[in-house]
Amino acid sequence: MSGHLDYEINKELGECYLFMGDLDKAEEYYTKAMSNNGIHSDPYLGLATIAVQRGQLEAAMNLYRKASTIEPDDRALSGMALIEMERGDRAEAFTHFKGALTRNPENLVALFGLVRLAHAETRIEEALPYLRDYLTVDPAKHEVRFTLAGCLVSLGRHAEAGSELEAILVQDPRHTAARDLVEELKRVAA
Repeated sequence: MSGHLDYEINKELGECYLFMGDLDKAEEYYTKAMSNNGIHSDPYLGLATIAVQRGQLEAAMNLYRKASTIEPDDRALSGMALIEMERGDRAEAFTHFKGALTRNPENLVALFGLVRLAHAETRIEEALPYLRDYLTVDPAKHEVRFTLAGCLVSLGRHAEAGSELEAILVQDPRHTAARDLVEELKRVAA
């Protein structure tokens, strides 16, 4: 029992030091947490974050992979995808972002990473289900709905985009970007 308690304490201290920006102390406590209990991915994720902040992308990738083998959750897959994007490995990044969103539709890092990549790779259609999945969980998230509308505009699906923009304006009539895009769509349709 004390092993688990030690793990929790060291993990929490690692998170606190990481939040405060003390990477050396965070690394020390995450490493202790790993030695207390090797069945959790959190210490590996914390160490991967530290490695990214230090610019050690290969080390970070290895830590994300290790975390993913322990517990294949959305955070490890998102981290791997971000590094892959940085390296220009777009196909792998796309796959990992989609995997992260399958596990957690609310992972905004993965969602917006996927959308950015979908635009760059002309694969916008593939991002739509993930944006819609997010909106089933949080229909009031205007930035996600606006992104969906933007993707629909890019695909030439202006009527659908207009419906999404109207849904934003019903909840927030002063949403300037949504109002502007609605006006732009009206000009295009005229």
